[in-house]
Parts: sequence; structure tokens; C-alpha cells
Amino acid sequence: MDTLECIKSRRSIRKFTSEPVPREELEELIDIARWSPSYKNSQPWEVIILSGEKKKGLSKMLVGLLEDGKENTPDIAAPISWPEAEANRIDYLFAKRKELTGIDLAAPETIIKAKKANFNFYYAPHAIYLFQDASLSQWSLFDLGIFAQSLMLTAHAKGLATVPQAFATDYAPEVKEFLGIPTSKRLILGLSVGYPDMDSPVNAYRTERSETKEFSRWLE
Repeated sequence: MDTLECIKSRRSIRKFTSEPVPREELEELIDIARWSPSYKNSQPWEVIILSGEKKKGLSKMLVGLLEDGKENTPDIAAPISWPEAEANRIDYLFAKRKELTGIDLAAPETIIKAKKANFNFYYAPHAIYLFQDASLSQWSLFDLGIFAQSLMLTAHAKGLATVPQAFATDYAPEVKEFLGIPTSKRLILGLSVGYPDMDSPVNAYRTERSETKEFSRWLE
């Protein structure tokens, strides 16, 4: 796939087929993403790939914690407010999704349902967690974001699909214990990985992007 087309056509997928991805293809995703740039070539990323019973066990634990009313404790707290421009884009997304699906994304019952879907990794056959040492600076968060983008673009180029998931880190201490990740690490992101089910209505809508002129300017 052409690089430019890959960047423009990638989308987050929330319904996957049950077909597992061969291990060598998953290994290739990581092998290619490791060439991402990082501050002073520090390469501040660590990866765990989950499949089979281990993934099912984690999903069961996470859904159980949610149903028990366990307070979430992510290593990176969710935003509690947004500047006006960003807030307007979020409001537009919620309104558009409600228009197309009839679902109010801000409703408490919808949030619970969305969290359960996240904790089940949208029933994709594989999940990936990205983490790093907790002593690292904000530059390293930036670097891990580049790594995540490289991974998602590689997956798309190979005919696979992903979706980045902040909710998957809601119960960071429990996830780290379950996966054997030291408490000295911070859990950054979860991703679902598999083959996309493009016949599903949930994958029909693609979020829009602001026009370039709205966020850029030229100085000469």
C-alpha cells in the first residue's frame, strides 16, 4: 500500500472477525514499529501481545472489576476538560454518532457498554499493551505515541485493523499484576488487533478531520 494512502485511509475498527492473525505477522508489526524515531534513540517502549485464554482471562477480570464498581486508576488520568476548539470537535463527534446510530455516547449507560466492549477488545482475536518505565519524561510519552502510530499504520498496510483504547488502561494496577508487568512501569495504551469486519455497521462511519487551514498558518 502506498504510504500516503495508508495514512489517509487508516481508521479505528470496532468489530473484528474471529480469525486469528498468524504469530509471524504480529511479530512483523512490532519488528517494523521498532524503527520509529525517539528522543536520543532512547526507544522508550515495551510491548505485550495477548491471545487465546490469557486475553479472555484479562477481559473477564476487567469486566468483573467494572461490574463490582471498582474505581478506575489509570496511570495516565483521563482529561476532565478541553479547550474550546477540541471540545467542539468532541461534541460534533458525539452528535454525529447519535444522528447515525441513535446512541448518545455521553449517556452513563452507553459509557458502561463502551467500557465492556473495550475490556473485551471488541472481540478481536488479539490485544496489545504498550507500557514504559514510569520514571521517563513526557518526551517518552510522545515517543510511545509515534511507536503506536507506526504499529497501527503497519497493521493497516498488511490488511489488519486496530483501535487504540484508553479505557483498556482503566485498571492499570490490576492489568499490570495480571500480565506480570512491574509496578515501576506505567501502562499507556491498549489496542485491539485482528482482521476487520467491514460488513458491520459499527465500522461504516469514519470520523472527519478539520481542514488544514483551520490549524496551520504560513509565515514568510
